[in-house]
Amino acid sequence: MGLTHPQYLVMLALWEHRQLSIKELSRLLQLDPGTLSPLLKRLEAAGLIRRERDVRDERLLAVTVTPAGQALRERAESIPATMMERLGMSVEELQDLHRTLTRVIAAAGDGTT
Repeated sequence: MGLTHPQYLVMLALWEHRQLSIKELSRLLQLDPGTLSPLLKRLEAAGLIRRERDVRDERLLAVTVTPAGQALRERAESIPATMMERLGMSVEELQDLHRTLTRVIAAAGDGTT
């Protein structure tokens, strides 16, 4: 698809939410804005997203999917099934793994040991 994994995650979030501020996107993906900004610039240069001032709050930069980015979604819809097949894991196993990894990430990010 021509996307890096972090770019794919950005697109997944935008396909789900249609429009997000950079702050919201940063929180959802657990990426700092300094890491997110170059990803967004590359996606915008590829014509997949648009960054513009939020009409509700001009202090915020809103990120939206372009028609080309939306068209890419159709190709991306086959990825989860392909990954499950390659991993040889059921949906339930992957959901368990996701829950476990989410707990690990949350524990690592809370600053306590």
